[in-house]
Amino acid sequence: MIGFVSSLQPLGELVLVNACLAFSQYVVLRAGVFSLATAGFASLGAYGAAILAARHGVPMPLALVGAGLIGAVAGLVLSVPLSRLRGVYQAIATLAFVQIVLSLALYLEPVTGGAMGMNGLPRLIGGWELILVFGVIFYAMLALSRAGIGSTFDAIRQEETVAVSLGIRVVDYHRLAFALSGALGGLGGGLMALRNYSLVPEDFGFPLLIAVLTFVVLGGRVSPVGPVVGAAVLTLLPEIARPLADYRLLVNGVLMVLVIIYWPHGIVDTIRLHLRQRRHAVSQAAP
Repeated sequence: MIGFVSSLQPLGELVLVNACLAFSQYVVLRAGVFSLATAGFASLGAYGAAILAARHGVPMPLALVGAGLIGAVAGLVLSVPLSRLRGVYQAIATLAFVQIVLSLALYLEPVTGGAMGMNGLPRLIGGWELILVFGVIFYAMLALSRAGIGSTFDAIRQEETVAVSLGIRVVDYHRLAFALSGALGGLGGGLMALRNYSLVPEDFGFPLLIAVLTFVVLGGRVSPVGPVVGAAVLTLLPEIARPLADYRLLVNGVLMVLVIIYWPHGIVDTIRLHLRQRRHAVSQAAP
């Protein structure tokens, strides 16, 4: 029994890391920002944490804080030109940002190791540390969801014109969403760097970008539980159906299409909406 649990530990750790990255995408989508920059933030945070921990001997907690700060600063800088863009223009601009970060990782060979990446990194994070970090992030997301910021993000996402008429400074909240997304993405990248033994630029390319987006679309964009469920389903699915492991991107794409058609609010938000409608119907029928 102990051996079986130990064999599942790496998979559970991967679910937690993916959930942390999914929260980075969740924040911007909830605020009505069509940003795809999470992979770029994760790359910056991963290389920052790896350099701090492996080359300068910085303790693991400070390396993670540094990764989060690097991502937050990148998000703030990115938000200056992009917070006034909307829709597909934001998506294209953030894709360009990811490509720029990947190019820097490839060509700054003295710093990043280039195409060969960084190898022989110390493994400073295990299961308990991941659970602690995930718990802190999840609690922060719950607090944000229940606070005024969460309601403001919902108002902006649902109808920006109405939000402006209510006196909400949309640009400022979009910049806040970029900064939070950058911090969470950088932290998720730091977890990857301090959990894995190596980093290569390909770790933060198009497959990660699509996977993180699919986590949120599949799980749901309103409840903080949604990204966790999406990350768990899409991380465990290739292991449950091993013949599909080589077709991960195809499976992710098919699932996204099916969810958008049949469950457009995602798994968690659709269930919550169904339960709310059922309670309302029961309350109406009670008299």
